[in-house]
Amino acid sequence: MHIYTSHLKKLIVLLCVIIGYNITYAQPLKRELRAAWIATVANIDWPSSKTLSSTEQKEQFILRLDKLKDIGCNTVIVQVRPSCDACYPSSKEPWCQYLTGTQGSPPIPYYDPLEFMIEETHKRNMEFHAWFNPFRALVNCKANPNPSNHVTKKHKDWIINYGDKSYLDPGIPEVRNYVNDVIMDVVKRYDIDAIHLDDYFYPYRIGKINFGDKKSYLKYGKGIDKDTWRRENVNKFIKELSVDMKKEKPYLKFGISPFGVWRNKSKDTLQGSETRAGQTCYDDLYADVITWLKNGWIDYLMPQLYWSHKNKAASFTVLLPWWQSHCYNRQIFYGLGAYQVSNSKSDFDLNELLQQIKDIRKNTKNTGFSFYSAISLDKLGKPIKDSLNNSYTKYPAFPPVMNWIDSIPPNAPVLKLTENKKENNLHWEEYNPKNEPIKYAVYRFLQNEEVNIERTDRIISLQQSTTYIDNDIKSCKHCTYIVTALDRLWNESKPSNKVQQ
Repeated sequence: MHIYTSHLKKLIVLLCVIIGYNITYAQPLKRELRAAWIATVANIDWPSSKTLSSTEQKEQFILRLDKLKDIGCNTVIVQVRPSCDACYPSSKEPWCQYLTGTQGSPPIPYYDPLEFMIEETHKRNMEFHAWFNPFRALVNCKANPNPSNHVTKKHKDWIINYGDKSYLDPGIPEVRNYVNDVIMDVVKRYDIDAIHLDDYFYPYRIGKINFGDKKSYLKYGKGIDKDTWRRENVNKFIKELSVDMKKEKPYLKFGISPFGVWRNKSKDTLQGSETRAGQTCYDDLYADVITWLKNGWIDYLMPQLYWSHKNKAASFTVLLPWWQSHCYNRQIFYGLGAYQVSNSKSDFDLNELLQQIKDIRKNTKNTGFSFYSAISLDKLGKPIKDSLNNSYTKYPAFPPVMNWIDSIPPNAPVLKLTENKKENNLHWEEYNPKNEPIKYAVYRFLQNEEVNIERTDRIISLQQSTTYIDNDIKSCKHCTYIVTALDRLWNESKPSNKVQQ
């Protein structure tokens, strides 16, 4: 008995050492989308109040970015048009009320919030995805404070009140063109990295209440059944926006974040998922996301999987592999319900969130996720930061490349090293004939260590300048440096020449 216990103890110690070794030395991920949604509607994430000054808004956004950067995020998805209004100067729609408290009033002192947010995001080598709600016109149709130039005042015949909200009617061609023009205005004027649409196309069904688009259906339906017609309206909008975006800026990404269930198996025995969701993309929101993927109209899909593994109606266990099997050569990332963790009535805790990230990493080709929403991470405080940094995002990761957009990497830099007793000065030259926005990854390897640019734990800087000063030379004697260049779409060059201390 004592001998058996002694051997068992030794075995447990050995296993702990092995597990610890694997955790410590497992190669961190090189590619992973790590994002968070920043919602402006109802002042959910930013700005926190309608009464903040321009300076306070800026300070708050910078703090938000720094917190996300600190937990490893490389992308922010910022809501710039919550309800036919604009978080930027626009000749097409009025200023957003969540910025100043009054729809149509600019920030005081005046500044361009979108330009500012993009600039600060890019300073931190993060991507900025401009998030639009395409067809929601009013969050509260019973309280319409909008100025005369708001679409609800200019085009009353386009508006359908449904529940307590107002929507643009997607069945009217002029409506689709209008929304396209609004989005394309941002595409043309701002240095964004992606256009991002959320799950509101046709609105979520409210009981047995019909969405009031009978008039447009009679005019444009041409004899086809209403459900098919509605899906075709959304398909036309997605296709036309995709074509226009790519024509204007071929490098721009197009992403959509639909409801997490496409169809239940009860509705589609061949392709539906083993779920019992009360509403679905295809049957209720008329969002045929599979068609968008098959036709290559979008670059990434980010289904909102806000349920736990234990959820009986829509389990994460079921939905993750279902979506992976329907990617059609496009990237699928996953929206994670960080807001659920602080909900005492939910079966969703911090361990559930972390397990979902584990599952995504284990079972997907292009790993990536986004937290909804940024403020939820504030509420979780230090535990979420510690958990992510210890096991998930301790080292930097680059977003996955999209080869169908661009697969050609930049030229490798030419690196030089100047030494002195206190620091190593690195500087490099880069051949960039197209004048692309280039980022540089600086790698440092220990003495006699193999140079391997898959090791992100050896990245000591991701930056835009062509010089780097390493002051930490005491802890790294006789080390080797190399630098790589990364373009807008994160294609990475071959390593530069090696320089040694």
